[in-house]
Amino acid sequence: MRILILTADYESFLKWHYLRHPGLEHAPYAGQLRARFDTLFGVSDFYSRGFAALGHEAEEIYVNNIWLQSAWARENGVNVPDPAPPTALAPTDANELIMRLKRKLRPFRRFLEPLARKLGYIMTLTPVERQILMAQIARANPDVILNQIPDVVTSDIMHKVKRPGRTIIVQHGNHPPENFDASPYTFGVSLIPAVVEYFRSRGIPAENVHLAFDSSVLDRLGPPPPRDIDISFVGGLASNHGKRIELLEAIARELPIELYLSSFKGIPSSSPLHARMRGEVWGVDMYNILRRSRITLNSHIDAAKGMAGNMRLYEATGVGTFLLTDNLPNLPALFLPGTHVGVYDNPQDCIAKIKYYLANEAERETIARAGQKHALDQHSYRHRIEALLGLIEKYRK
Repeated sequence: MRILILTADYESFLKWHYLRHPGLEHAPYAGQLRARFDTLFGVSDFYSRGFAALGHEAEEIYVNNIWLQSAWARENGVNVPDPAPPTALAPTDANELIMRLKRKLRPFRRFLEPLARKLGYIMTLTPVERQILMAQIARANPDVILNQIPDVVTSDIMHKVKRPGRTIIVQHGNHPPENFDASPYTFGVSLIPAVVEYFRSRGIPAENVHLAFDSSVLDRLGPPPPRDIDISFVGGLASNHGKRIELLEAIARELPIELYLSSFKGIPSSSPLHARMRGEVWGVDMYNILRRSRITLNSHIDAAKGMAGNMRLYEATGVGTFLLTDNLPNLPALFLPGTHVGVYDNPQDCIAKIKYYLANEAERETIARAGQKHALDQHSYRHRIEALLGLIEKYRK
């Protein structure tokens, strides 16, 4: 089968990536795509590699990377204007202001969505990005489209590319808006059971498919560095992450936690978190922070609806780091508490567990090794791709 995977990147990541590699925006499509994969950020090329390993032709399309997409357009005879340089991306402070506005407006999303798309509240495709994507789909003529960003590549686009015999899958890690149009999709998948049920309520079959870890990351990272960080937390932090802020502040008052955050504005200047901030890390740098950590902390966001399954579960265990994660009801179905990962129930319990596991290195490393083996044996992208292929066969029309 020929499979297209539609995905997107955060603007903050794109800014970091292209400013780190001056001139990359002028490189051919293949060179820019390889450079994107080499960052190992997000799911990188893990889906296409997984499909290819099972005999299928697959490729990722980063629909909102205008420099990458414009290179494809130039090489394939699609006439589009030259994009602005990466230096034209919004500065960090402006991005944070936009994000704060988004959070304030989130309860009114259903009513404000048309205006919000115009204002940038919801990431959406520009006319040029849409033109290029439509040309890519027409050129590839795929048997399967896996849309991992239905808020960006919207249902009206999926209606336009729907064909007899073509399977179109929607994958969503957050709850879609109430007015989500599921009709162009053959079926849906999500790591969150509530989203699976929501898709079904919208009239399409849906199944639970979790995230994973790709073992190629270990080869691409090279030998592990020394563990010189006692406790780390890698992720995002915003003023509406009340429980996460409470947890991290409690730890920061007692223990030398190091915070690597992609967002950190809106936190009061009196917060002890400011002294623990070490900057943002992406991809390879993020994995190396995890590998340097004796303990890395995980805290699921509110949108997870009290269910475990975020990327950090797989990234941390996959690289062999001891993960201390929130004790959620479905966690034993993924990783066994006390065997594959450590767990905590509240901030004080978390602090006690950190102190315990820092003092008991042998036990901590035993759990870390068991967690890594379990991630590699049971939570690989091969497992997830096999599940997706089974669902494609099951629901294909």
